[in-house]
Amino acid sequence: MALEYRSAFALVLFLAASPHLSADWPQWRGAQRDGKSTDENLLEQWPAEGPPLEWTASGIGRGFSTVSATSERLFTMGDFDDSQFAVAIDRANGDLLWKTRIGPSWADSNLYPGSRSTPTTDGDRVYALGTEGTLKCLRQDTGETIWQRGLIEDFGGFVMMARAGVNWRYAESPLVDGDWIVVTPGSPEAAMVALDKLTGEEVWRATMPTVGDQGDDGAGYSSIVISHGAGVKQYVQMMGRGLAGFRAEDGVFLWGYNAIANDVANIATPIVSGDYVFGSTGYQTGAVLLELVRSDDGVRAEERYFLAGDSFQNHHGGIVLHNGYLYTGTGHNQGFPLAARLDTGEVAWGPVRNAGRNSAAIAFADGKLYFRYQNGLVVLIDASPEGYQERGSFEIEGVDGPSWPHPVVDGGRLYLREHDRLYSYDVRAQ
Repeated sequence: MALEYRSAFALVLFLAASPHLSADWPQWRGAQRDGKSTDENLLEQWPAEGPPLEWTASGIGRGFSTVSATSERLFTMGDFDDSQFAVAIDRANGDLLWKTRIGPSWADSNLYPGSRSTPTTDGDRVYALGTEGTLKCLRQDTGETIWQRGLIEDFGGFVMMARAGVNWRYAESPLVDGDWIVVTPGSPEAAMVALDKLTGEEVWRATMPTVGDQGDDGAGYSSIVISHGAGVKQYVQMMGRGLAGFRAEDGVFLWGYNAIANDVANIATPIVSGDYVFGSTGYQTGAVLLELVRSDDGVRAEERYFLAGDSFQNHHGGIVLHNGYLYTGTGHNQGFPLAARLDTGEVAWGPVRNAGRNSAAIAFADGKLYFRYQNGLVVLIDASPEGYQERGSFEIEGVDGPSWPHPVVDGGRLYLREHDRLYSYDVRAQ
């Protein structure tokens, strides 16, 4: 009995001292769609050669999709010849488990060929959206198709600038919310739709009025986030005409903000915090903080400040909010690290020129920012308003074209997609 007691006590001490490592990154930008991992006790400083490479997966197709994760599997998308596939990978060793065709590949060499969307996991299912607007619900264990819908065929959807001949196709990652899956076809009659996640049947479709002249009609290249601003649950999206909010219960249009829209591509996923929504676009547009306020007909969005493009603009690498400060790579196709206060827009530090080049995609974990640059450099930076401080860097092997997929930190691993390969690095503190 004494031995059993001591063993049990030792186990309790071990568990109490163990680092907190999440085992679930179910969708684009993580559980809350904010780019933040809950992992703790990670490396504070990288060795000169970078964190240890655990395994490399290959044969996942060409694309810019990042990964979603469960405790056992990773999911992404990739193009193989003339078809685009959803792909499942064994998290333990990088082995390919299955791949399921979603639709045609995106092969226009002038518009960066490859997949864009990240699959969303939910229970025993995975939801994948192809570049041509095909949405499929798959079995997580086998990849078998359960149902499918077409954003173009079923809802008349289109992406901004498509009618002008500039079209990077659908890049949105589907949102699962309760019993629904919510996506953005982009047409005036079905700007956003909610579907039954088990059957694909339509629950509601949202119409969108004209909110201004900037930008273009259609979906943007962003993904939906949930807000409870002004006490109303709503789906916030960066559309072709700018930021917009739709009431979650029935899809009723609540508010729109046009001044943040540019005429080419609105990409970065918005940041929500309480009653506030922060959005930014590239092409020299800038950034805005909106406050959501109750009104007689629902909710209105009031501008609190607008930052010009030379102060703050995020092209497509994303923004992270931590302890009241926004962290991003600023500058159109630049990725200069920058920190700014959310409430005022005041810049704490930056922009900074480091060894990275062009756009930077970022994630947050354990007080650190993981910057992944277009030239394949990955930099670890303190997430602190006190100043810019690097904690190590390394170069991804085999960079082939723009190195854009967003980094994922989950379960003590850093996952970096590089077209046909996925790298798993061990970033746990030793």
